[in-house]
Amino acid sequence: MSRDLKYTRNIGIMAHIDAGKTTATERILFYTGLTHRMGEVHDGAAVMDWMVQEKERGITITSAAITSYWKLNGQEYKINIIDTPGHVDFTIEVERSLRVLDGAVALFCGVGGVEPQSETVWRQAEKYRIPRIAFVNKLDRVGSDFYRVVSEIKNKLKANPAPMQIPFGSEEKFKGVIDLIKRKAIVWDDDDDTLGLKFEYRDIPQDMIETVEEWRENLVETVCESDDELLEKFFADRDSITVEEFIAAARKATINLKIVPVYCGAAFRNKGIQSLLDGIVSLLPSPIDIGSVKGINPFIKKEEERPADAQQPLAALAFKIATDPYVGKLAYLRVYSGSIRSGDQVLNTRTNKKERIARLYQMHANKQHPKDMIEAGDICAIVGFKDIKTGDTLSDPRRPILLGSMNFPEPVISIVIEPKTQVDIDRLSQALNKLAEEDPSFHVKVDEDTGQTIMNGMGELHLEVLIDRIKREFGVECNQGLPQVNYKEALTIPVIHREVFKKQTGGKGKFAEIEFQIGPADEDITGLQFFDELGSGNLPAEFIKAVEKGFRESMQNGPLASYPLDNLKVILRDGMFHPTDSDTLAFELVAKIGFRKAAQKAGPVLLEPLMSAEVVTPEEYMGDVIADFNKRRGQVEGMETRAGARVIKAQVPLAEQFGYVTTLRTLTSGRATATMEFSHYEEVPPEIAREVLERITGKTLFV
Repeated sequence: MSRDLKYTRNIGIMAHIDAGKTTATERILFYTGLTHRMGEVHDGAAVMDWMVQEKERGITITSAAITSYWKLNGQEYKINIIDTPGHVDFTIEVERSLRVLDGAVALFCGVGGVEPQSETVWRQAEKYRIPRIAFVNKLDRVGSDFYRVVSEIKNKLKANPAPMQIPFGSEEKFKGVIDLIKRKAIVWDDDDDTLGLKFEYRDIPQDMIETVEEWRENLVETVCESDDELLEKFFADRDSITVEEFIAAARKATINLKIVPVYCGAAFRNKGIQSLLDGIVSLLPSPIDIGSVKGINPFIKKEEERPADAQQPLAALAFKIATDPYVGKLAYLRVYSGSIRSGDQVLNTRTNKKERIARLYQMHANKQHPKDMIEAGDICAIVGFKDIKTGDTLSDPRRPILLGSMNFPEPVISIVIEPKTQVDIDRLSQALNKLAEEDPSFHVKVDEDTGQTIMNGMGELHLEVLIDRIKREFGVECNQGLPQVNYKEALTIPVIHREVFKKQTGGKGKFAEIEFQIGPADEDITGLQFFDELGSGNLPAEFIKAVEKGFRESMQNGPLASYPLDNLKVILRDGMFHPTDSDTLAFELVAKIGFRKAAQKAGPVLLEPLMSAEVVTPEEYMGDVIADFNKRRGQVEGMETRAGARVIKAQVPLAEQFGYVTTLRTLTSGRATATMEFSHYEEVPPEIAREVLERITGKTLFV
């Protein structure tokens, strides 16, 4: 019998690094009865942080999925949870998880508030229009301030926070939370033996009644503003609004992205998690609330909808690929419509090939629980597909559909890698291919000139973890070079050029002639902008496509040092062909030759990745930190005070940031912390650009 989908929740836990995501998730697993002891991150015993690298570093590296159950008002709810990383180097894990989730819990540190990665994951959730509830964690810590964090959610994230609770006590005297709707204090037993399982409802202390009523009034007003019927009732007789009516209106407002309900607690001290679970099942959407998924039927090129219904044709999205040493390649799926069984033959819409599902699993972090069938609205993993990538759609062969795929960030840093022994060359290649299959933000290429293998990733930690996995999981010892910046190139001025390609070999020759304009693309556009301004019939369509292909491939090798072009605008103005000697290859070649000549005259410049850096430092070290940023060509963008410390925000070239954490520790006696995330590409100053190009090309340049 199919489960009623209105009692299913697919949620993600997202936050800045060290806000307490994994700790909160471990408490959720414990209170829902899925585990019988709480795993702690600092002990390397967290269920969700199962990788060796996660246990050693105390951070989440890969998103882990798990299924638990929670009862509220006598009804059991199924909660599929994905715990995502907080470190910017692993932002791809957040991106692909949010793509398939229906709701999310955004965790904020009560001391740190809205931190850089908090903003990044919030923007990712905005992109996919995911309803969220917030949880302000670590309210037992010195310097924590619930009200400041709520204010930052409003001002920094431009959200509409609606606190459902306020803290009872603060810092080391934090006792529990006050439920604003029920007007009751929830106090947890401080006895370590009870592990937060015991709590009681108490009357609100007299000295807090005024504060509670003020925040309750704000909450009711915020929720009622999104519901006309409730708003009328609010103005007529606000006390006549029942708890059930209020929760229903709050849920509707949350799903419509009009409010962000805010809960609070201290996960490590086992306080606030049960209330958060009540909020998850009460306020976040079910697959039915999200509605039908839309996609394109590739055969008739028309948009189709698939409702969240097990009786409908299959529509599922592969959002993550993982390699398991025992079962092989696992593909994580979100099943939007229909059902999927072991042994079913399904269509991969990308490849247009049918493949059979060998085994079906429900995941428990890195453990697999075999299943015979998974229905719409659920998350699972399959084994058996030979050719499957992140973002592939699996569908019913009789009713194919192609769901929207995902955008992956481009790597900004690279290193050269080679095996220590000749014997390991093939094993290294296999390891790199498997890792690239798993992680779309990790690219591998072989330098054509030197034959060196180059790994490209999102940051030093990202590449460090991948190399560690190559050694441990694949048993390949490697030598590695120093990290290098992934530069790009761009053209700055438009240039018109005419190119003729003529080749006679005795028999049939080659001929192609084109006139084109190349230059920078329009504002905010990356990649190739190609415009065909030829008169009708000047060139056959296949020759025009060949020209476009030639320019697209040419973009991979810029005119300065063969770095890829960030953007390019090409206008094809004229062309001539020979009825016998012209073919698509000739026009592809003429485009490539023309590009090489014209690009030299189009004002090529070198671009470098800029990082948004944020340093939290005690006041006395602020001058030293800013002076160091200035030495690194950084631009300080702002300063603020947070929990007694100074927060410095700056834009700094990635090329100047290698080993920065070590320098910062020295400057501040280990008392400052820093976070960085990729911001954008910007032109390298001429003097620096000359040094970089001379180092790369080995030639002396006169700029």
